Amino acid sequence: MIRVGIVGGTGYTGVELLRILALHNEVEVAVVTSRSDDGMRVDALYPNLRGTIDVCFSKPDLESLASCDVVFFATPNGTAMLMAEQLLARNVKVIDLSADFRIKDVTEWAKWYGMEHACPDLIADAVYGLPEVNRDEIKQANLLACPGCYPTAVQLGFLPLIEQGLINHQHLIADVKSGVSGAGRSAQVLSLMSEAGESFKAYASTGHRHLPEISQGLSIAAKEQVGLTFVPHLVPMIRGIHATLYARLKTDSAAELQALYEQRYADELFVDVLPKGVHPDTRNVKGSNNCQISIVVPQGGDTVVILSVIDNLVKGAAGQAVQNMNLMFGLAENSGLQTVALYP
Repeated sequence: MIRVGIVGGTGYTGVELLRILALHNEVEVAVVTSRSDDGMRVDALYPNLRGTIDVCFSKPDLESLASCDVVFFATPNGTAMLMAEQLLARNVKVIDLSADFRIKDVTEWAKWYGMEHACPDLIADAVYGLPEVNRDEIKQANLLACPGCYPTAVQLGFLPLIEQGLINHQHLIADVKSGVSGAGRSAQVLSLMSEAGESFKAYASTGHRHLPEISQGLSIAAKEQVGLTFVPHLVPMIRGIHATLYARLKTDSAAELQALYEQRYADELFVDVLPKGVHPDTRNVKGSNNCQISIVVPQGGDTVVILSVIDNLVKGAAGQAVQNMNLMFGLAENSGLQTVALYP
């Protein structure tokens, strides 16, 4: 059994990790930390876990975490980097769901996250955890940077076209919508249902902190720096990411794009390329680790539109983290993730 620790077990991502790992046959959830809920049973705070998680919250402690085989950090940015080096020195694998190790340029990271990195020497060793791109590297990783929710949906949508050089890399547009759970569990006025309900708005349109992460991944695939306009929106639903992606085609072979996507993702367990003419819906992936994608060329022109949807808390966070853990420990990639999406 793999002994698992979770630092930050009280947020939406943390409880989603617990929900998935509770039924993972190869895992024992040994440590779940929360300073504010120290000593409380996990299933007292989250009754949906009654009968599946038999552990109490504890304060983050290096010794108890070092007894684990892997530690997930479901924490705000700037936390994992304070403990990762010590855990790695004790042969504990680290999977960070925050942004601490996603961006390779430490100066760029500091610019977007507003703090100095505590262990910049580790950044080069961190593997970016998008299995559809870095599967072989993930299998050998000790430090794993789990992608953000927006970056996951956008990269999976654009990658087949970029890898084949079929679009103009300098004029990419990502128009992306997220449910309110993406803002986290802490009380914020803007994510109150009375504020977010019956409304719909863009935010961070001048620059969102996921922009450099998306650009980094797409630029690696393109083998040159891409030009990307990324505008996120908040919509009045709890879960889900819907990415509407636009690019200018460099080929007249629009009819071949469906086959290209089907071939690119044919062996991917968690990417579902929908039949031509079928649009993805966020409810079709709710609670699952799946990404659904469709490709459209409106009016047969030279603009291609890719529609990519995920559950921001699963494929965009906890589910992808477990997918990465499975690869790191040589388990079946879909272990613990064989959940059918909720409907309705």
